[in-house]
Amino acid sequence: MADWRLEGLYMKNCNCDPGCPCDFNADPTHHECDGMAAMIVEEGHFDDVSLDNTKWAFTYHWPGPLHEGNGTGQPILDAGMSDEQREALGAILSGQHGGTFYGILSEIITTFHDPVVADIDIDIDVDARRARCRIDNVLETETNPIGVIGVEDPQPYQIQVRIPNGFEYDLAEVAQATVLKGTGAIKFDSTGSHSSLARVARHPGN
Repeated sequence: MADWRLEGLYMKNCNCDPGCPCDFNADPTHHECDGMAAMIVEEGHFDDVSLDNTKWAFTYHWPGPLHEGNGTGQPILDAGMSDEQREALGAILSGQHGGTFYGILSEIITTFHDPVVADIDIDIDVDARRARCRIDNVLETETNPIGVIGVEDPQPYQIQVRIPNGFEYDLAEVAQATVLKGTGAIKFDSTGSHSSLARVARHPGN
């Protein structure tokens, strides 16, 4: 098993209502689950391959609650990376080198589409609860804070989900995916749905 670590900014946008039920071991809002996850790796490595300042994304679909499996996924690896970096990130995302989060995904996804290599235009501001990720012919999504309905000039809500030792994140800012559109192998189109933004650190034991 390789020695690896990924630290940086993470986003997950899905078709559930804001406050994703999966964080509470409940069924998805609409039974099916569609969406994306992405990360800006600020610091990282895979053995002696540096993964600093790399980017990846992932689109997915489950026909029912995630624990029932039968999911479909497609990794997207940034075109700006070297071949070595893409191979290293692909190996990590596969779950074959440990890591609870990626290991769980490998168990509940039965169909993996071939990885896409493309330019990933992504920005994540956890504290402001704003983010975007655009990948030509594959994905477009945007995150904004949740506003107070019916109040003039409202201050946006700040809602956090804290899961100590959580396999996906320890602390996430909950926001709203105002755009969530998959146009690649996995297609979806939602508005006003869930967004989680977080700072994460992942390694074989986490």
